[in-house]
Amino acid sequence: MSHRFPAVRPRGAGRGLAAVVAGALLLTVAPAAASSASPGGGRGAAWTGTWATTPTAAPASDTTTFEDQTIRQTVRVSIGGDRVRVRLSNEFGTGPLTVSEARVARGADDGPASRIDPRTDRRLTFGGRTSVTIPAGAPLVSDPVALRVPAGTDLVISLHLPVRTPGSTLHAFALQHNFVAEGNVTGRTDITPSATMDRWYFLTGVSVSTDRGPRGRAPSAYGSAPSAHGRSSAVVTFGDSITDGAETEADANHRWPDRLAERLRRAYGPDAVGVLNQGVSGNRLLHDPNPPAGSDAEGFAAYFGQSALRRFDRDVASQPGAEHLIVLLGVNDLGHPGTVAPESERVTAADLIGAHRQIIARAHDRGLRVYGGTILPFKDDTLGFYSARNEAARQALNHWIRTSGEYDGVIDFDKALRDPSDPGRLLARYDSGDHLHPDDEGAEAMAAAVPLRLLR
Repeated sequence: MSHRFPAVRPRGAGRGLAAVVAGALLLTVAPAAASSASPGGGRGAAWTGTWATTPTAAPASDTTTFEDQTIRQTVRVSIGGDRVRVRLSNEFGTGPLTVSEARVARGADDGPASRIDPRTDRRLTFGGRTSVTIPAGAPLVSDPVALRVPAGTDLVISLHLPVRTPGSTLHAFALQHNFVAEGNVTGRTDITPSATMDRWYFLTGVSVSTDRGPRGRAPSAYGSAPSAHGRSSAVVTFGDSITDGAETEADANHRWPDRLAERLRRAYGPDAVGVLNQGVSGNRLLHDPNPPAGSDAEGFAAYFGQSALRRFDRDVASQPGAEHLIVLLGVNDLGHPGTVAPESERVTAADLIGAHRQIIARAHDRGLRVYGGTILPFKDDTLGFYSARNEAARQALNHWIRTSGEYDGVIDFDKALRDPSDPGRLLARYDSGDHLHPDDEGAEAMAAAVPLRLLR
């Protein structure tokens, strides 16, 4: 839902996008160096997602380009493990993406945010190779690498892009400062950043497995272990900017899914339930970005991502170890038409209910338990979403979520954050100031509203 984002141009600002080196081979010719990973390593291991984000395209006005540069990016893992795999993506690229070297390490305990712990530094390989070319439109998963990653810690992934590479596949609102440095400095403990950015590029997922056998949970009041088979499981949080964490503090991991991960670690133990944040600012259930011609939205709407119905298979169904899904979507479908989308894309409560039913059916087809989140109030918001008609549709959708019984459970975010004296409005203590997005305290209240018994 957030509309403002100045493009970061680490190199080549203002120049047109150029094609990456031609070729369609998946793997380049660089031989594998000594590594703790092996092709097919971890065969038979149970992999569980510990971090994820939604990739989007960049608008034509975003000319971010990298050339002989290292991107060093930080993610907060929700559960830990003994082995790691990293998922890269060139899904919105128009040419092949060449990565000459990729490494993973834990973040350092002290010093600048760009520093890694050198004792944990590992080279990533892909089919046993250290250099890879990812075809346009494709993702790629690394080989497993042995690395002990404690739950709730920062993992740092460094990618060297040797040739001119448009920043075509990204998550634009990361709320995490990441860094660009000149040359191949992927293995260095400290780097000298040439740019800092609030984005993740070409990085969409991290999964873990363990050598320690079935995982017990810490004693708690919540009953049996989260997963009947004794292994880790994951919950996918599927949403828009409220799930993405808009208006919460950067570099603090205060998004409501982060807060939920903290609750789950306390309740069930550090490695039991991973939380995968598949929120993307501006996302809608039923429509891809479609800014009106000549509007300011042409400069940012692409960052809103494909519709939830379109991205479901990639962002939900393909997540390793996923057993649960929390859905919080619909406010942008109400608010965007007439603001950053054509009025012709106006939807009704019945349209939104139909889209939610599709998500429920597709989740059940994949064996997921799926929970509906009620839409938060947004009276007098500063983005122009609120109207009597949109409020009526929100109330109708929330009534259906609460009473239809079609979801496997209900998470009443609306009830938890609304002002009891004016239920159409966010409670002031939870309001970031735009009357639409919760602040840090509001995100914590959202996490507290999730009944943990649903995620056993």
